[in-house]
Amino acid sequence: MTIFNEQHAMFRQAVRSFVEKEVAPHIEEWEEAGQIPKSLWPRMGQLGFLGVEYDETYGGGGADFLTTVVLNEELARSRCASLAMAVGVHTDMASPHLYWAGSEALKEKYLPAICRGEALSAIAVTEAGGGSDVAAIKTRAVADGDHYVINGSKMFITNGVLADLYFVAARLGPGAQGRRHQGISMFLVERSTPGFSVSRKLDKMGNRASDTAELAFQDMRVPGENLLGQEGKGFYEVMRVFQRERLVAGIQTVAGCERALEDTIAYVQQRQAFGEPLSRKQVVRHKIADMATLLEAARRLTYAACLKFQSREDAVKEISMVKLFCGDIAQKIAYDCVQLHGGYGYMREYPVERFFRDVRLLTIGGGTSEIMKEIIAKQMAL
Repeated sequence: MTIFNEQHAMFRQAVRSFVEKEVAPHIEEWEEAGQIPKSLWPRMGQLGFLGVEYDETYGGGGADFLTTVVLNEELARSRCASLAMAVGVHTDMASPHLYWAGSEALKEKYLPAICRGEALSAIAVTEAGGGSDVAAIKTRAVADGDHYVINGSKMFITNGVLADLYFVAARLGPGAQGRRHQGISMFLVERSTPGFSVSRKLDKMGNRASDTAELAFQDMRVPGENLLGQEGKGFYEVMRVFQRERLVAGIQTVAGCERALEDTIAYVQQRQAFGEPLSRKQVVRHKIADMATLLEAARRLTYAACLKFQSREDAVKEISMVKLFCGDIAQKIAYDCVQLHGGYGYMREYPVERFFRDVRLLTIGGGTSEIMKEIIAKQMAL
């Protein structure tokens, strides 16, 4: 199944070439360091990989959503889920808040630097006690003259250590009884803002080259013009961007699993056991057939949702299904790929070991699988 045209194919080749030459040789180094060097971002901006859908007026590429799909697929195929995640947050989860809800002045001021890779962005919504419950946000914002004063903290923030711009969700009011989502607003916050701090860098199981932080805000004064959209309507903007985030997660999952399966097939074809390649053993062949079938189903489900999303149709149910199904099958594919590598699958010198650790996040981040099931059920009017 293909949904791409010749222009997409040319763009794919450009991204793949970049990955092979400028990413692949450094993955282990980045994993050990626990972060991706800031120098990579301007390079990606120079190549036109950041802000591919944003208007050319702001330095974007003016391309379609399927170009974003290609970018995320090729980054996920790099065997560096950390890079795919970091870029996905910058381009598809954080900066869309500015592009979709920011004033013209804010877009003119910040989007060009975002597209050039000179200003790395992060989305700061999740809190320690909230998780998938966005309406439980406790970070507070109080209007004070022509500024807002923000106090609170955020947890599990991707790009949080190195980012230059943060899109922060804070509560302006308590919300009416039974309507906790009311009163939440989104703010653009510069790293240099007094009262902002990175409390700590978090140590994770997987995606180790993607820096993750806990943030703190203490009497942080944010200019009034840095409010994104309308006061108290931020919850809806978060939910809107969540659809893109979850779809991108599915795209990256399918591509990452595809690469892991390719690596596993290559391994079992050359690995000799009992006088013949492992790939000649029925039990091995059947495992691979099962994985390939699941992967094809995930790809078709994801591409169908991508087409619906690009057409601006309501795709909440389909995107939630993508997030749920892709996250779940990734766990099985990762397990079986490691199993087919035998003892070598447990060794860090093989990419499949890192893949196994990285995919565990997929049923948790961006809304847990349990939350996806609830959304799907509601969409079915259950």
